[in-house]
Amino acid sequence: MKMVRVIFLVVFVGWLMIWVMLPTKLYKNTWTPNLETKLTSTYFGGQGTNLLLFSFPVMFIAAFGCAYLHFQNRPTHSNHSNSVTALLKRPVLVMAPLGIVSALELIFAAMFVALLIWSLANYLYVSFGHLHMHKEGEKIWEAKFRSVSLRLGYIGNICWAFLFFPVTRGSSLLPLLGLTSESSIKYHIWLGHVSNILFVAHTVGFIIYWAITNQMAEILEWSKTWVSNVAGVIAIVIAVPMWVTSFPHFRRKKFELFFSTHHLYLLYIIFYVLHVGDAYFCMILPGIFLFLIDRYLRFLQSRQRTRLLSARVLPCGVVELNFSKTPGLYYNPTSVLFVNVPRISKLQWHPFTVSSSCNMEADKLSVVIKTQGTWSHKLYQEITSSLDHLQVSTEGPYGPNSSHFLRHECLVLVSGGSGITPFISIIREIISQTQKPNVRVPRVVMICAFKNSADIAMLDFLVPISGTTPSQISQIQLQIQAYITREKEQPKTETQKPLQTVWFKPSPFDSPIAATLGPNNWLWLGAIVSSSFLMFLLLLGIVTRCYIYPIDHNTEQIYHFSYRALWDMFLVCVSVFIVSSVVFLWCKKQNSREGNQIQNNEIATPTAAHGAPWFSGADDRELESLPHQGIVQATQVHFGSRPDFKKILFDLKESDVGVLACGPRKMRQDVAKICASGLAPNLHFESISFTL
Repeated sequence: MKMVRVIFLVVFVGWLMIWVMLPTKLYKNTWTPNLETKLTSTYFGGQGTNLLLFSFPVMFIAAFGCAYLHFQNRPTHSNHSNSVTALLKRPVLVMAPLGIVSALELIFAAMFVALLIWSLANYLYVSFGHLHMHKEGEKIWEAKFRSVSLRLGYIGNICWAFLFFPVTRGSSLLPLLGLTSESSIKYHIWLGHVSNILFVAHTVGFIIYWAITNQMAEILEWSKTWVSNVAGVIAIVIAVPMWVTSFPHFRRKKFELFFSTHHLYLLYIIFYVLHVGDAYFCMILPGIFLFLIDRYLRFLQSRQRTRLLSARVLPCGVVELNFSKTPGLYYNPTSVLFVNVPRISKLQWHPFTVSSSCNMEADKLSVVIKTQGTWSHKLYQEITSSLDHLQVSTEGPYGPNSSHFLRHECLVLVSGGSGITPFISIIREIISQTQKPNVRVPRVVMICAFKNSADIAMLDFLVPISGTTPSQISQIQLQIQAYITREKEQPKTETQKPLQTVWFKPSPFDSPIAATLGPNNWLWLGAIVSSSFLMFLLLLGIVTRCYIYPIDHNTEQIYHFSYRALWDMFLVCVSVFIVSSVVFLWCKKQNSREGNQIQNNEIATPTAAHGAPWFSGADDRELESLPHQGIVQATQVHFGSRPDFKKILFDLKESDVGVLACGPRKMRQDVAKICASGLAPNLHFESISFTL
């Protein structure tokens, strides 16, 4: 397996070196002429070299990375951490607008910025050396200004080559790098900001150039032989609203507007490709190709209705949804599930952290949702009303490839409000690990802050709906410090309402949550990536040789520049849709058999009169009383105060302490600053959040 990783690393480094060499004279004068043979020009036009150098390496890693993840054994829980890796992952920069940045992230960011500066400098060096070829009547400074504006667009293309990788949730590239879709969102945000700054500068630069040279009519030109200026203008007009609504303040206040405008990315991609042409499209193709596969498979998965078994409701406005899942679906703690409830909104999908452990609950998957917005309030109202069935669709789960947190001697879980939800799955996973022989689990210290005492009832979810035994709770070293920040004294116990459970009737149209492509998900995904890319190359070769090449070489006409890009986009979509649909339908047929078996086993679910939900309160509390008492005994509640993170963390004596934080940004950043201070080298920080 180490040899496979070395091969992937060599291919990836080689791919990066090609980007480094791209703006140099060596690439243009030596590499391109040697690689551009008659065969590639006949079957792929001017795209052959770019497909070989820029597309093939990443598609190779993506396809064979899937096979590697499939044949790799189920992730083991190592008790030893690499000191160098731990040092590189330590936060070194905590500031707005970057958020929490580790040493490793800072190194790669610096390398990427260096690549952009190097590329711009070389592009300008080469272009300024050919200024004697500038347009007739054009002044030297005007030619330089035009050259700088053009090269800023080239640098933006480099950002686009990486832009879609972080948001390709099901790709093999993220787990190969030890990343998750949740943790890599910030890279997409960074790349998006940089690329938009460059593209806006590119556009404004050309508008100024056309204005000072009296060529404003060029802005509406759609050339048959070169780039389309009007396509570029349309692309930037689409990009600016997407960019503006993605800023943190706007996104938090007007999320639905951000969500809607961001779906303009399809139009943005189309006009962007029409502007840059087919040659540059092949340079950024891997990210778009893999994103399209992932997005289409997610669309197919989301069309299925998911079997919702029950919901556990707390009076503080928190609900736990319990779904049926296939036993073959394996996921790790802190994974994320996207949920859609058509009764509330057919378009809105919301991510929630999975609170269950697949090792403890083989046939169930749970998420915890706190009412914080319009959508979640409507969901809470629907569940607490007289419903006997609720139609739900899900997508995922997506998460880390291993339970890396188990390697620590001590685990500190810092949460604020609903930030406790990912830690529920971690504690359940630790409980399940105690049942395995010769498995050492870390001591757990949970620090949770709540606004009101009613919210502390969320700790009830530490015990799954299937229940657990008191011995299982007692086998873990669990210490819970709960802080109630807005109440100075404990309320009367009579006001505390018990947790209630709502059971839903099964529907023959619902199916359990399963991996999109079944138990062999990674293997089938690798087959889709490789087969669809080969089909694209085959179709592109046929179209170029039989249709485009004869027009270019056997007639006086030149095939339209933009039509080549349209053909590329069309053939990519056709290849992805055909291959993905065939594989998905085949795997769905196999999954349906397992789903039918699960449905037969669920006939014993509690029933009630038609048209009414099954509510239970005291009975459930009695069944859960013993493990619940174990949680209560491990909990110390503090009223009217906030946790002193520095004192708590510095008092920990273990040599390897994992610190996980989830909740409000300020809280996460405060904890990160303590871990980054260097005063306690035993602290290893990790933030769990979709935001910076």
